[in-house]
Amino acid sequence: QVQLVESGGGLVQPGGSLRLSCTLSGSIFSLYDMGWYRQAPGNPRDLVAVITNSGSTNYADSVKGRFAVSRDNAKKMVYLQMNSLKPEDTAVYYCNAQNRIAAQYVYWGPGTQVTVSS
Repeated sequence: QVQLVESGGGLVQPGGSLRLSCTLSGSIFSLYDMGWYRQAPGNPRDLVAVITNSGSTNYADSVKGRFAVSRDNAKKMVYLQMNSLKPEDTAVYYCNAQNRIAAQYVYWGPGTQVTVSS
């Protein structure tokens, strides 16, 4: 059973930084492209950043230049470094894993709250 668990959320002032972490268990990490999504109240769940097994990345326009996604295949971890945070970044952030071989296998973590407020 594949499981994802996020950590690192919290309350931060505008302009501050946070690093989110996500660990995958129950499968081979290198099989998965990893992503971060976020959902604010009343809004759909939107893509923030993705990173493939080979390290290629893609970002939502709203976070380009401020956020950085990375992965450590040996530790089965994916990270989201968030800098220059804005109040509009406030949301629940979800870790996502999509199997590169069988795309129907998609997994989500329970989410971690990020609140940007003074």
